[in-house]
Amino acid sequence: MTQASSLDPARALLRRVFGHDDFRGLQSQVIAEALAGRNALAVLPTGGGKSVCYQIPSLLRPGLGIVVSPLIALMTDQVAGLRQAGVSAARLDSNISLDERSDTWRRIGEGTLDLLYISPEGLMQGPMLERLAAHDIALIAIDEAHCVSQWGHDFRPEYRMLGRLAEVFPGAPRMAVTATADARTRADIRAELRLADAAEFVASFARPELQLSAERKQGKGRDRVVELVLQRPNRSGVVYTGSRAGADEIAEALRARGVAADAYHAGLDRTLRETRLTRFLEDDDRVMVATIAFGMGVDKPDVRYVIHADSPASIDAYWQEVGRAGRDGLPAEGIALYSASDMAFAARRIAERDLAPEVSQVQMRRLRQLYAMLEGATCRAAAVRRYFGETEVEACGQCDVCLDPPQLDDVTEAAQKALSAIHRLGGRFGRGRIVDHLTGKTRDVSEHERGLSTFGIGAGWSATSWRDLIDVLVFDGLAAEDPNDGKPLVGLGDGEGVRAVYRGERRVLMRARTAVAAARERTRSPRGNAVEAPAEAYPLFDALRVWRKARAAEQAVPPYVIFHDRTLLEIAMARPVTVEALGQCGGVGQGKLARYGQDVLRIVREA
Repeated sequence: MTQASSLDPARALLRRVFGHDDFRGLQSQVIAEALAGRNALAVLPTGGGKSVCYQIPSLLRPGLGIVVSPLIALMTDQVAGLRQAGVSAARLDSNISLDERSDTWRRIGEGTLDLLYISPEGLMQGPMLERLAAHDIALIAIDEAHCVSQWGHDFRPEYRMLGRLAEVFPGAPRMAVTATADARTRADIRAELRLADAAEFVASFARPELQLSAERKQGKGRDRVVELVLQRPNRSGVVYTGSRAGADEIAEALRARGVAADAYHAGLDRTLRETRLTRFLEDDDRVMVATIAFGMGVDKPDVRYVIHADSPASIDAYWQEVGRAGRDGLPAEGIALYSASDMAFAARRIAERDLAPEVSQVQMRRLRQLYAMLEGATCRAAAVRRYFGETEVEACGQCDVCLDPPQLDDVTEAAQKALSAIHRLGGRFGRGRIVDHLTGKTRDVSEHERGLSTFGIGAGWSATSWRDLIDVLVFDGLAAEDPNDGKPLVGLGDGEGVRAVYRGERRVLMRARTAVAAARERTRSPRGNAVEAPAEAYPLFDALRVWRKARAAEQAVPPYVIFHDRTLLEIAMARPVTVEALGQCGGVGQGKLARYGQDVLRIVREA
């Protein structure tokens, strides 16, 4: 039997339950591996259908499918979506009542539960393992598997316990899935989860629906974030900040301008966090301003933009976080604001953590790779894909760099002057004082400083240009910024690199000021409608969204677990008049057709 024919039952299940005609990308290969009872490691992009890879084998193979998931919100979301599709699914976590827990175990005992979602901490408890080991297990899926790796960006020590599953469930195929894992992280996942024999599937990291842009912050950048959000009205968005205070401050500023915005961070009461998360998931235009405490549990498909008010920790984290926009495949944006101060803060956090030297070195290298991408003059999407190991990558044609390539000036001579000044000032001053020294405007200058060869050597440049150059030197590792309890001091960085600049062997390039201004101007013109469709489809699309929101409220579930915007858009464009025609629309499985078909057809007739 060929692989294609062996997948016929899986393909039929995909159509019947999930409403899709065929698998995408590497899904069919991953599913075939699991159906054959073999282990697999799958790295598929956000929105690439990772969940289908373990849900379908769990439904087709005899026994219970176990999904290990890191967050209650994520488990809740997926279970709600499966139940809408008519799948018998449940979760076991601290929010489940005793009656619900008893009912779940009853269904496991009867063999009527198809999928069980559980956290790694909950699963690895002795009694839990013993109880589950008494039942047939169809498959064990470890979601967000990058969390197992110390090289990854969301390392969680409790994930390392999951290697024991190989001993406890020797007959069950195990599948590790994630959206972001470079070669080193994948090797760590294999070692820690005992998946040495697992077939590895790594899809392209391309996200053509995402339009990426980045710009250097002016000051703290708070006003710019508010400006960017106001330019994107009536859209759901996420703003990431590096601190709890920053999240509270931006959320308050947005509310003052009439934006439905909430802050989300670990400093808030758990009940309040859950309330705000529920509001965000249910509303079509709410903005969440959050720290990274708000992350993997977000499965909302219609987030139209992600703004980084503060720089992310690495390209891995950046791609995971920006990937929360456009999960429905419709146009979305990722906008990053960054600064040398952000970089210095991130470097200090790495230095303060109790890490092995080699781990600290890798994380610092990844931090520099992030800033090289943000400050760079090459396609942003292509840079990310190359970072994850893709080759023969073409420019995306739609990021800010592709649309308006920045002009780069060779500022090596000026860099030599700045580095000399930093050296002669001994790393005892911040950038403002260094700029004053270079331009000869230091107040109450001492005779010693006035006598230095670098005093006033840069009078021909503006203070703003010198500040920009110092940023570039920090990004390139030629200068280093000591946070100094909030009063940063600038000293020399990589010694060999600095010497190469002095000798003229290494060139320093900087964006022209016109290019910096153009970057800000570009992001003032976001893409047109959040959902692109013929004008005549919008009234029906809006009517369907109103109906969906009402039905979701009745059931206390997020609207998108009923139908995604993409599905409603297809219905609005096709205008089906029969149940059969409605069933041909993507995302309309048999369970939802039976449950909602007549309602949808009525709205189509009345629109």
